[in-house]
Amino acid sequence: MNAPVLKVAAVQFQHRANDKSYNLARIAAFAAAAAARGVQLLVCPEMCITGYWHVPKLPPAEVEALAEPLDGPSVNRLQQLAMQYHLGVGAGFIERADDGRLFNSYVVCLPDGTRHCHRKLHAFEHACIDSGDRFTVFETPWGIRAGILICWDNNLVENVRANALLGATLLIAPHQTGGTCSRSPHGMKPIPLTLWQRRHEDPEAIEAAFKGPNGREWLMRWLPARAHDNGVFVVFSNGVGQDEDEVRTGNAMILDPYGRILAETWAAQDDMVTAELDFSLVNMSTGQRWLRGRRPALYGLLCQVDGRELDAREARFSTRPTHDDIQSITGKTR
Repeated sequence: MNAPVLKVAAVQFQHRANDKSYNLARIAAFAAAAAARGVQLLVCPEMCITGYWHVPKLPPAEVEALAEPLDGPSVNRLQQLAMQYHLGVGAGFIERADDGRLFNSYVVCLPDGTRHCHRKLHAFEHACIDSGDRFTVFETPWGIRAGILICWDNNLVENVRANALLGATLLIAPHQTGGTCSRSPHGMKPIPLTLWQRRHEDPEAIEAAFKGPNGREWLMRWLPARAHDNGVFVVFSNGVGQDEDEVRTGNAMILDPYGRILAETWAAQDDMVTAELDFSLVNMSTGQRWLRGRRPALYGLLCQVDGRELDAREARFSTRPTHDDIQSITGKTR
């Protein structure tokens, strides 16, 4: 039996805060363009339907007003696009669950009418947004299993490994990142808003920033490893441009199971990249071979509570040292 080949597209676009009509129109335009290029799966960014970085500043009632159920008008519009253009369409929104809780969620609508929704496992966007509690891996019409992890979910290596162990060979990875103010001294730092605002007058400067340590160079420290170490394709989508006081760096890209980049962009504008994924590469890839060499009996430590755990919001924004003293880092006495 021949391995499937799937044509996918990763999107970056600058959403408008609270403007669902505009954002859904941008998704519709990308869906039409993707269909014209023979794409079978379109991956748009995290929370691109509602907007992103303004949400932490909203009072709870306004976050609640932005939220919709899985069968609400925004997701129904995505489903219409999926069926109209005969392709899978993924996009992020704020979900209101049946019990009233809110989630940073991402839905993939398939042309056969099915929907698969992932709730971000490490949500920090607002105190009234809860974190999800399960992985999302599902069968697709193309003969492969796909998984979804939203933004920071991908930074914790255990989550990607769990998706691979659940049989995912395609990881859908929507983000809103680049140019963030990391608490880590050598992590990402903000990109000056003036570089984005003057992108037409000085395109070289904003392109250098998008390629630099607060954009592509940061991604290259870890994103290829997620693909390589687990033997999965990764479709990375992202916001681009000014998002409140930060600048998203776009860098939409598609990686193969060896961590090699199949397609990418560093354009300072809305953009889409496409690639054909040959799933014969998964079999005997380094990561898939390594999965077979695991020794699960050794890994109980990964599931033990060590007392240093923080919830997602505190872990994301805390300026407290991760260790109390040098001895706890080195394990040595003075």
